[in-house]
Amino acid sequence: MKVEVFKTKEEANAAAAKVFIDAVNANPNIILGLATGGTPEGLYAVLADANKAGKVSFKTVRSWNLDEYVGLPKEHPETYRNFMNRKLFDNIDIDKANTHVLNGLATDKEGECAAYEASLKAAGGVDIQLLGIGSDGHIAFNEPGSPFDSRTREVFLEQQTIDDNARFFDGDKSKVPTSALSMGIATILDAKKIVLLAYGANKAQAVRDAVKGTPDVKCPASALQSHPDVTFYCDEAAASLLG
Repeated sequence: MKVEVFKTKEEANAAAAKVFIDAVNANPNIILGLATGGTPEGLYAVLADANKAGKVSFKTVRSWNLDEYVGLPKEHPETYRNFMNRKLFDNIDIDKANTHVLNGLATDKEGECAAYEASLKAAGGVDIQLLGIGSDGHIAFNEPGSPFDSRTREVFLEQQTIDDNARFFDGDKSKVPTSALSMGIATILDAKKIVLLAYGANKAQAVRDAVKGTPDVKCPASALQSHPDVTFYCDEAAASLLG
C-alpha cells in the first residue's frame, strides 16, 4: 500500500487522473471501476478536459460502477447512473452501452447483483478501481461490519452515511435512500489496481485506520492492506494522522 500526499486535492486529482489517462492510452480496451459521490468529481473533470484536449480517448473503454441507491426513480438526479452521466459520461467520448451501473429498481435484487458480478467476471475483471472512503471507513457502500469476503449485494446504510449523503438531497436526511446495491469488499479486491482518493480532515481518522490499523471489519477500507497494488491519493488534511 502506498500513500501519496499533496498540498491540495486539486494536485491529488491531477496526479490520480494521470494514472487513468496513462492506463487508457496504454490499453484502449481497459476496464475501469468507477465511484460516485463528491470526492471523485474533480478527477472526472480532469479526465473530461483531457478528453476534450485530445490527450485520451474513451471510445473503447468499458466501466462498471461500484453501487447504486435502491428505489430512486430513473429520473431522480441523484441516482448514480444520472450522476455518472452528468459528471463524466456526457463529457467524454465513451459509448454509454459500455458503461454499467447496478439497477436500483430491480425487483429481483439478488438476481441483479449476481448478474452484475457475472458480467464483470466475464469481461475479465476491473483493471483499475477508483475508490473514495467514507468518514467511517466504508468503501463503496460496504459499511462497518461488512465481511471482507462479501460480494455484490443489497446493503443497508448506517446513519452516519445517511447524514453524510444528505447534502446531495437538499440537506434532508429523510430523502436519502436507506439501502443500496453495492459491490462487495471481495469484489473490489479482485481489481488489478486500486486508486483511492481521500480529501479533508473529516477523512483523516478513516485514512489512518485503513493504512495503519489492524485489518478489521470495523474499518472496511482496512481490507485494502491485503491488496498488492493500492495507492491512496490524499490532501494534507486527510493524511494528517499518518505521522
